[in-house]
Amino acid sequence: MTDLRLTAVQLSEPGSGPLLVLGPSLGTSVEALWAPVVSRLADSFHLVGWDLPGHGRSEAPAGSFSVADLTAAVLDVVDRAAGPGARFAYAGDSLGGAVGLQLLLDAPDRVTSAAALCTGAKIGTQESWAERAEQVRASGTPRMVEGSAKRWFAPGFIERQPERATAVLHSLQEADAEGYALACEALAAFDVRDRLGEIAAPVLAVAGALDQPTPPASLAEIADGVQAGRLVVLDDVAHLAPAENPDAVAALLQVHLQTTDADRHASGMTVRRAVLGDAHVDRANAGITDLTREFQDMITRYAWGEIWTRPGLERRDRSLITMTALVALGHHEELAMHVRAARRNGLSVDEIKEVLLQTAIYCGVPAANTAFRIATQALADEE
Repeated sequence: MTDLRLTAVQLSEPGSGPLLVLGPSLGTSVEALWAPVVSRLADSFHLVGWDLPGHGRSEAPAGSFSVADLTAAVLDVVDRAAGPGARFAYAGDSLGGAVGLQLLLDAPDRVTSAAALCTGAKIGTQESWAERAEQVRASGTPRMVEGSAKRWFAPGFIERQPERATAVLHSLQEADAEGYALACEALAAFDVRDRLGEIAAPVLAVAGALDQPTPPASLAEIADGVQAGRLVVLDDVAHLAPAENPDAVAALLQVHLQTTDADRHASGMTVRRAVLGDAHVDRANAGITDLTREFQDMITRYAWGEIWTRPGLERRDRSLITMTALVALGHHEELAMHVRAARRNGLSVDEIKEVLLQTAIYCGVPAANTAFRIATQALADEE
C-alpha cells in the first residue's frame, strides 16, 4: 500500500451550484467518460472529478492500493478543490461507483447523496481480476481496447457516437499499465455486500440493461441493500452510462442529487400526517426533546420521506408489510399505531384480520394472539 495523491479535475466553475464529485471507470479518464454529462450539468453543480492512478491526469502509483485508499485520496481531492471538510454529492461509474459506496461507509458525514452507476458492491472475481492484471502487465493497455469496447458499449453505439467512443477508448490506450493492473487488484479485494445496510444517505443505482460486467441485478442488490435506495435501468446501455446516455444520466442526477434534506423532511412530514393522522404527529412533535430531536428528524426524512414516498408500492401494500413485520418482531406499541394507519390507507377490518391470521402461521400463534388483542383495542379507539 502507498499514499495516494490523485489529481483534482475542475470540470465546472466553483459557485455554479452544490458540489458534485464525479468518479471514473477503470481504464477511463473522468473527462473522457463524463464530458457529455458535464456539459448538461455545469450550470447546476460545481463539478469536480478525479482520475485513477496512472489514468488521465493522475500520476502512476508508487505501490499497491485498495478501494479504501482511493476513497481517502478522493476526500483529499475534495478538500483541495472545495475546502477542508466540504460536504458533497457523488456519482461514479464502475470502479468509480465502488469508491462511492466506500465513501458512504467511510465518510457518511461528508456525502449528502450518491449515484452508483454500472457498478456493484462486489464486481467480478478475484481470479478474473488477477488474470486481467497479468494480461495488462504483459501486453499494455492498448491490448485491452478491443475487449473493453465490447464490454463498455451497447451494440451500434460506436457507429452512432464515434467521437464519444473514441475519446473513452483513447484514454484507455494512454493509461499506465501498472496503474491499471493495480486497480484490477484493488477491485479483486473489494466486497462491501455485507455492509450495504449501514449506508443511510440516499443512493440512486443506475444500471445498463445490456451491461455484462455489472448487470442490473448487481445494481438492484445495492438499491435493495442500502437504507434509502432507488434502482433505474437504462435501455440500450451497457457499462458506461455517462457516455452512452448522458441525457438520461444528467436528468436522473438533477432530480436525485438536488433533493435536499429540507425537501425530504417536508415530503416525509406530509406522508407521515396522511398515514398516522395529525393528532398522532402533533403529539409526537410536542414531545420532542433535545435528546430525541435528531431521531425524529431522521425518521421523518428517511422512513417517511424516502421509503413511504417511493412509487413502487401503494400505501395500503406498505401497511400490510409493516403490520406483519411489527407482529413478527413484537413491536406492540408501533403495531397499534399502524393498525390505525392501515385503516387510513384504505384497508378494511376484514383485510387486517387476514393479515393477522397469516402471521399466526408464519410468526406463531402467541404473537398473533397478542396482535389480535392490540388490533381490537386500536380499532375500538379509532371508532
